[in-house]
Amino acid sequence: MDVLQHPVEIQARVRSQRTSSQSIGVVPTMGALHEGHLSLIEAARAECDFIVITIFVNPTQFSPAEDLNDYPRPLEADLDLCRSAGCDLVFTPSAENMYSPGSQTTVAVSGIRSMLEGVSRPNHFDGVTTVVAKLLNITLPDRAYFGQKDYQQQLIIRQMVRDLNWPVEVVTRPIVRESDGLAMSSRNRYLSSQQRVHALSLNQVLNRAHQQAASGQSPEDVQADMLRQLQVAEGVDPDYAVVVDTETLQPVKKQAQTAIGLLAARVGSTRLIDNRVLTFAD
Repeated sequence: MDVLQHPVEIQARVRSQRTSSQSIGVVPTMGALHEGHLSLIEAARAECDFIVITIFVNPTQFSPAEDLNDYPRPLEADLDLCRSAGCDLVFTPSAENMYSPGSQTTVAVSGIRSMLEGVSRPNHFDGVTTVVAKLLNITLPDRAYFGQKDYQQQLIIRQMVRDLNWPVEVVTRPIVRESDGLAMSSRNRYLSSQQRVHALSLNQVLNRAHQQAASGQSPEDVQADMLRQLQVAEGVDPDYAVVVDTETLQPVKKQAQTAIGLLAARVGSTRLIDNRVLTFAD
């Protein structure tokens, strides 16, 4: 496994693999790898010949009030996991390598970037789409792998790839959870033992929503109950809880269709997100 830091080195290496007709898979990450990331690497390994992992804590997707300076960066442990998972190449650029002095270009996707996470975290998705655009241009993959936990993010990336006619398949893999149901996240390590118990409410609310949808309750009623349950959950400060269309993120009002339940909340000072696909009975 090679570890490279400069975009030109990555591009040269990937092009050399392409000359031997190898398919390229990329898994973009911010490091602090866990089983969720490893599931993406496993999927890439099964579907592609040459696997690239990117580890870069992207400063442009953090607001001044967020945890950029405190975001975990266990690089050596991450590299050990990548090696064990069978990765071929790891890209670990510095901010200076990714954003040269005088850089003036950003990539923004209109529409769904301005709702939900976009309301709570202004400019966040512009930072995400800009860095993902750069990473796709640097790693030149056939397939790029993302997790369902960041549901709105993967929708926006899909839209960007379609709009810009990039020959990249965006693959979204299911959420990986701890044994108690908590969605795996690099930020879970911020939680105290008591806060971690409180955080289980997020998955419990989504499970309840799944049962309500299957029993015939309306999307409006399920959404209202999701928010009520979060508001009374101990140690949880809800941001939003919605039932929306899986593609447009617009409100869902019809029965007998699939929707996505999305929620975000703070547990202590840690902001967590989670989601679940809901199928409404006739």
